[in-house]
Amino acid sequence: MNHDPSPDHPENARPQLKRALGFKIALAVVVGNVIGSGIFAKPGAIANDTGNFGLILGVWILGGVLCILGALCFAELATMMPEAGGLYVYLRHAYGKLVAFLYGWTEFLFVKPASMGALAVIFVGSLSVSCNLPLSSLATVVAAGLLILGVAWVNVLGVLWGGQLQLLTTIVKAVFLLLVALAPLLCIPVTGWEITTSHYVQTTPVETPVTAQIAAVLLAVMWAYDGWHGVTPLAEEVENPQRNIPLALFGGIGILIALYVAANVAYHGVLSIPEMRAAGDHVAEEMLYRLAGPLGRSAVSIVIMCSTFGAINSNLLLAPRITFAMGRDGVFFRILGRVHAKYRTPVPAILTTATMAVLLIATVAAGKELTASIPLDSIRFDLGQKILASLRNDSTFTLLTNYVIFSVSVFQFFAVLSLLVLRFREPDRPRRYKTWGYPLVPLLFLVAYAWFLAQIYFSSPLESRIGIGLMALGVPVFFAYRKLSSPPTADDKPKVA
Repeated sequence: MNHDPSPDHPENARPQLKRALGFKIALAVVVGNVIGSGIFAKPGAIANDTGNFGLILGVWILGGVLCILGALCFAELATMMPEAGGLYVYLRHAYGKLVAFLYGWTEFLFVKPASMGALAVIFVGSLSVSCNLPLSSLATVVAAGLLILGVAWVNVLGVLWGGQLQLLTTIVKAVFLLLVALAPLLCIPVTGWEITTSHYVQTTPVETPVTAQIAAVLLAVMWAYDGWHGVTPLAEEVENPQRNIPLALFGGIGILIALYVAANVAYHGVLSIPEMRAAGDHVAEEMLYRLAGPLGRSAVSIVIMCSTFGAINSNLLLAPRITFAMGRDGVFFRILGRVHAKYRTPVPAILTTATMAVLLIATVAAGKELTASIPLDSIRFDLGQKILASLRNDSTFTLLTNYVIFSVSVFQFFAVLSLLVLRFREPDRPRRYKTWGYPLVPLLFLVAYAWFLAQIYFSSPLESRIGIGLMALGVPVFFAYRKLSSPPTADDKPKVA
């Protein structure tokens, strides 16, 4: 499948992606793609949605279990179709190009740019805190944009460059997150600090029903777990994918659950729920400040910077492979399906994905500035008022993350459903790995996600309806592009970038 470019290589041959990533890097992609800003920035919002530590911890464990159920299903799909694109490939095989395009379109237009934008904003914010240097909105946009473009260039140079950077940053931030989780225990002999066990049984009243609380917490938790299937878009570049992808999925998710549960136990052992609410996006910094003073706050800011940097890198490893698969299939601009002959990476897809993230950060910042003085009552429509209130009151990080999970979860639902579809339609297709517990495991995942999506739709109408709108926008784009693009001729065949 892989061909090394050489002088006698036919001019019309297409450079191929290179299988260069072993198990360690595949595992690092799963762990590093997930550990970003969520475990540090979301606990404050979670404490605001519910006042019960038992419920909070239970939902963190539930989120991990859902990821395990999904991984059991995705492992079969990935080993059966080890191609670049991940979910895009599975949806295309099960439902056709339109559904696959809608997934790729949503990822290209908003999901991945929003993820990278949120991570870059948190990175710049933590840099500002650690250096005690307040940054203006414009400075934040510029710094976040330069960060994304710099990481994109590393990934242009070769998949192994991006993979090695991912391995390094994942090791560093996993160790740091473990130290954050153990910080209350480590500080006991040094500072005499005592864990406040009463926080674990503390209950703070919340007006919303328990089901709505669970849905709201799960929305935040699934952002923190977002990307658990991240290695699948790289399947075409993973060595021995039938072995390494399932091992990376299961091992990575197990590590994540252990780290996330431990970190939450640590947070709540130091801070009460009202204190976590007051800390907002900076619970980890506040906890370390309580334990070690300003030095602790600076240390955790550095941890968050390393964590978000690694997650940005993993996004730029994974997201362009989806866009690349769309270009290679001819359902989107064909230039996005080109592979650079020297670097063996999808250079146009990487640079386009990075540019989309920078544009989204700038758009959100501009929207916040332009709407700051518009009265809410000047907007006649309820949805318009909610959008305006969100732009005005929510942080850029919250704005960029809230709209991601609903859209992502819709396609994860249909990807797992595709396992059932393909088992029925292609029962004799070779499957090196088969989902353990089939069909109970995919059915449990589908029931849980159907409930989750319904809860988000009714409790968070702004996020869900904008997500549906963005997905629906892809339908006319798909048909318009198909109509306007002529079938490729000999002169139109993909060329070396």
